[in-house]
Amino acid sequence: MQLNQLKRVHRNKDDKRVARGGKRGKTAGRGTKGQKARAGHRMRPEMRDIIKKFPKNRGYKNQSFEVKPQPVNLLVIETSFAAGEAVNPETLLAKKLINRVGGRMPKVKILAMGKLTKKVIVTGCAFSKTAQEHIEAAGGTIQ
Repeated sequence: MQLNQLKRVHRNKDDKRVARGGKRGKTAGRGTKGQKARAGHRMRPEMRDIIKKFPKNRGYKNQSFEVKPQPVNLLVIETSFAAGEAVNPETLLAKKLINRVGGRMPKVKILAMGKLTKKVIVTGCAFSKTAQEHIEAAGGTIQ
């Protein structure tokens, strides 16, 4: 079963359409006259005023928890690693080419800026399609 195949057991409940004539016309459930029968008699939510004071933040939500990968270019790998060496997040961190994110080991993405001439063994990293082609052309392996 898929989410798009789910059916409701009970149909949606219709909202009461007040102040449209018929059974709920005229005073529309507000009683008769007085301050409470008029518009604007309720307290204004304080949070609304706070949000409206800062238009820059309207519509913003909390930052996502997703850890975005740190980019590492082929040029950096070429200059920092010897032929046959392993390239993975641990070795990149040891050579200070990437930083920890919130005390955790970051995700790494290898990008194709620069040339690679050395055979390297890449593990535990994401990479762009072009970077993959460059690594394989240089005789390196991706695991």
